[in-house]
Amino acid sequence: MKLELSRVVQGCRLGVLTGLGKSGQHSLELPGCLLYTRCATVPHLTQDTLLTLSDLPAVTQVSVDSLAEHQEVLEEFKEGVRKFAGLHDSVIFCSLHDSASPSPAGHVTNKTVSVWGSGGRIELTAARFMSIQAAVQPDCYQSMADGETWQANTSRKRVRKAVDRTLAHLDECLVLHQKTQELKRAEIFGVVEGGDILEERLRSARETAKRPVGGFVLDGFHSSAMDQDVRAQLIQETSAELPQEKPRLVLGVGRPDEIISCVEAGVDLFESFFPFQVTERGCALSFNYTIDPDPETAGTSASTVLEYNGETPEVKKPIANGDVENMTPFEINLKDKRYHDDFRPLVEGCVCYCCQKHMRAYVHHLLVTNELLAGVLLMLHNMAHYLGFFKALRDAITSDRLQDFKNTVLHRRQGDLK
Repeated sequence: MKLELSRVVQGCRLGVLTGLGKSGQHSLELPGCLLYTRCATVPHLTQDTLLTLSDLPAVTQVSVDSLAEHQEVLEEFKEGVRKFAGLHDSVIFCSLHDSASPSPAGHVTNKTVSVWGSGGRIELTAARFMSIQAAVQPDCYQSMADGETWQANTSRKRVRKAVDRTLAHLDECLVLHQKTQELKRAEIFGVVEGGDILEERLRSARETAKRPVGGFVLDGFHSSAMDQDVRAQLIQETSAELPQEKPRLVLGVGRPDEIISCVEAGVDLFESFFPFQVTERGCALSFNYTIDPDPETAGTSASTVLEYNGETPEVKKPIANGDVENMTPFEINLKDKRYHDDFRPLVEGCVCYCCQKHMRAYVHHLLVTNELLAGVLLMLHNMAHYLGFFKALRDAITSDRLQDFKNTVLHRRQGDLK
């Protein structure tokens, strides 16, 4: 695995991650995202429906918490989760937790971390964690970590202990990694912890960078846990301590405005759980990310979509027949009654299957009647829209139009961001 940076613009790192996978033939453009899965499957989508999307990420994310209880089956299978789940030649990245499923805190010790599967809590020593990785056979994976310092009012003492534990876990994992034949060609990503304490963040970054890791996972910056400006400052100063030639992946950040902020602070990679969360709310991503000044060409391709069509964000008011507790200004709630006779596509100009073949009124009908097809169509659209956003972000950095891009994406949120 090799990171080839082509340029750095206003802190944004533009490049390509090459040499991925067992064959070394895959690559991933940066900034970019991983393909989110639950138990190695993209929620709501079969492989056939997933492949109707273009520009899918080359790297698929799986998580230990969804696979730990299937360890014995994977060990008996002997060929890893890639072939077991029919992921063909996808590059596999294995994270510790699923960011879309928050885990209960208070279950980390000096020797163990805990993950939560469908059957409850699973306590993992370094040996058990590494045996799971050997069964999964990923191309890269994050090491064990104490990531519970994202909670508010976490003491400095607790944060320091988390950094110490995470470094100790990394050292244990590195020793076992070298002894594990199934992981011979895999890369291990070190985890940078430290909560909101800059001193500990820098210590964690410096110490992790001394280890032979293939990349870095920036943990504890979850959307619900930290002010955006504080997050950006911490990431920027932490990134300065990390080697330029290795990728940085941030966990728990998915909103478009937060992604732009993190990219400016030096982050390369993100998860893509956000489209799944939007889908689960019965919502569709609908925000403008095209900076094409020509109205004749704007919104005519997958990488340049869209307008609000005169609509305003719905997060400011409750909706009787839809849960909007966690709704963002980047989506519309299709459970709302106003869509029952709206015969437009979810987003004008979007080329996904849902927008090309169906209308808002139909998706609204599917949602209120609890039809499974609603999740399929929404997930197709939301993934297409999210991937288009990342492509537009890379294009904006390439053409030195990042500020125009930011103004377009954040247009509806300027008042909130002040």
